[in-house]
Amino acid sequence: MAYVDFLSVIHKSTTRDYLARVNDPEFPKAKAAEMAKKFDFDYWDGDRRINYGGYKYDGRWAKVAKAMADHYGIKAGDKILDIGCGKGFLIYDFTQVVPGVEVRGIDISKYAVDNALEDVKGQIELGHANSLPFDDNEFDLVFSINTFHNLHVYDLDPALREMERVGKAHKYICVESYRNEVEKANLLYWQVTCEAFNTPEEWDWWFKQTGYSGDHSFIYFE
Repeated sequence: MAYVDFLSVIHKSTTRDYLARVNDPEFPKAKAAEMAKKFDFDYWDGDRRINYGGYKYDGRWAKVAKAMADHYGIKAGDKILDIGCGKGFLIYDFTQVVPGVEVRGIDISKYAVDNALEDVKGQIELGHANSLPFDDNEFDLVFSINTFHNLHVYDLDPALREMERVGKAHKYICVESYRNEVEKANLLYWQVTCEAFNTPEEWDWWFKQTGYSGDHSFIYFE
C-alpha cells in the first residue's frame, strides 16, 4: 500500500467559496444535500450549487487516466473497473489512453448509468460498492475516486472488502479527508453527499481493518 497522488491536479484547479455554499439563499446547505443525495438529475445536471451543475465531458480527466495507466503499467487487453464511475468519463479516457483496454464501471445512480457517455454506456451497470457483481481477481486495476466517503459506516467494511476481492495486483482509492479543524470545517461546508468523515489515520484504520492492500490518496479542502 502506498500514497499515490493522481487527483490534486484536478482538485486544486477549482476555486471554492465555502461560506457561500452554506449560506446560499436558494439552495442552503441542508436543502442542497437533501437534493444531491438522490443522485438524480439535480445532482448531475442541475444547479452547480447542488453538485456537478451539468458538467459535460471535456477531457480533463485524460491526464489522470494517463498517469494511472503509466503508473500501473496498464496495456491492451487488461481489464479495469471504476467503482462509482458516474457517467463514465474516466473509463472512456482510459480507452483513449490505452487502446484495447477493457473497461467496466458501476454506479449507484440510475440517472448516471442512463446518461453515461455513449461510447462506454454498455460497459456501465447499476449497483452498489458493497456487493460487486464480478468474479474474484477479475480486474488488473480497480479504482474508486471520490466515492467511498459517500458510504455509511456500515457499508464501508463490505465495500472495501469487495474492492480487494475483485482486484488483482493494482487497486487505488481516493477519498475526502481532513488533517485539522480548518480542513474539517471546509469539508463540512463544501460536501453535499459525504457520510464518512475520517482523518487520514482513521482511513488507514479502515484499510487495515478490511484487508485493503491497494494504494490511496486523500482530497483535502484547504
